Amino acid sequence: MKASTTASAPIYRILLLILAGESIFILPFVLARIFRPTFLDVFNLDNTQLGVCFSVCGTVSLFSYLYGGAIADKFLPRKLIATALWFTALGGLVMATFPSYGTLKILFGYWGFTTIFLFWGAMIKATRTWGGANHQGKAFGFLEGGRGFVAASIGAIGVFIFAKFLPVNIEAASIEDKQAAFREVILFVSGLVAVVGVLVFLFLKSDTEVEDASQRIESPLKNIKTVLQYRSVWLLMIIVLCGYVGYKLTDIFSLYASEVMSFTQVEAAQVGTFQLYLRPVVCIAVGIFADRTKSSSWIILGFITMLIGALLFASGVVTSGLNLVFFLSLVVTATGTYAVRTLYFAALQEGKVPLAITGAAVGAISVVGYTPDIFIGPIMGYFLDGYPGILGHQIVFAMLAVFSVIGLITAIGFRRFNKS
Repeated sequence: MKASTTASAPIYRILLLILAGESIFILPFVLARIFRPTFLDVFNLDNTQLGVCFSVCGTVSLFSYLYGGAIADKFLPRKLIATALWFTALGGLVMATFPSYGTLKILFGYWGFTTIFLFWGAMIKATRTWGGANHQGKAFGFLEGGRGFVAASIGAIGVFIFAKFLPVNIEAASIEDKQAAFREVILFVSGLVAVVGVLVFLFLKSDTEVEDASQRIESPLKNIKTVLQYRSVWLLMIIVLCGYVGYKLTDIFSLYASEVMSFTQVEAAQVGTFQLYLRPVVCIAVGIFADRTKSSSWIILGFITMLIGALLFASGVVTSGLNLVFFLSLVVTATGTYAVRTLYFAALQEGKVPLAITGAAVGAISVVGYTPDIFIGPIMGYFLDGYPGILGHQIVFAMLAVFSVIGLITAIGFRRFNKS
């Protein structure tokens, strides 16, 4: 079957994928990104402990990516995605009880399964199919940009709910006051995720545009062996890994605003929301431009931009009182990060990976590419807790600069290999 193009694919399908693609990650990741100082307070965690929670989630995810990607080539995306959303929402009910650190680690491990094994490969394959042969940049630009808009919008609503339910000013609020207000945010997000699951189940109907049994290889293991024969898959593993390090480091912008720039917790949460609104602008623009050239060209430019932003923060020039410098540096770093993140799966088309084994390819790439879920959280926590103030942040951004250089070199190699 010839891959369809965006000209014939229903627009509601990509809208549903956008809504599902971000709402499922709000509970395990986005809340901690936007509300990081508050999140640490209400769960009585330090940065290292939160990093361990992310690491547990990442470890479970690692084992989920490979076979989860393979089953995406054999089962209906509608059922896989809806089930993943419902199970993820159930975890929010546990989170709303503010469980112990031990229980929280188990919860994050549970989310590592629900958000990846059932969901990730199915979402990427459905998006690639929607884009067809000629609009991969647009498809993944819409997906990533739309996800950014959804995250920013839910984040803004969450900040509003949190501020609304605080009985006193944030500086005077007790831990109990903060927990009561944050519980409302968690329950709102959990309900939203469950509703999105219903919408996906009812309206993301399967047809030959997404599913074609004649295209599937019989055994998921054969799919995995096949994709590992593509050199472009191996190069994309490194590109995704380096780009994802950048994305994980966007988690600390709100913490930087609080610890270094002396913003209040509400103001820091607003910074976290602001960075998310950059995502749709950058991702959609980059996706459209990438279809006119090559995905790899924009990935290269993204790594260069990410490197510049990382060096600005690592230099120590972004300090309290220099708010304009802070926001400009944030914009530069986030722009590079989002540009790379938008296109690394769009590059599957440039790497000539067949559509029929997209799920297996995504799984194989993700096993390596998303290992930062395991190690970045604890490393960031170690440096941020061990070197308080701006020094810890400088070390973390210096690390980002190193990964930016590695990603840049690999992206150049990817482009040269596929041109030849």
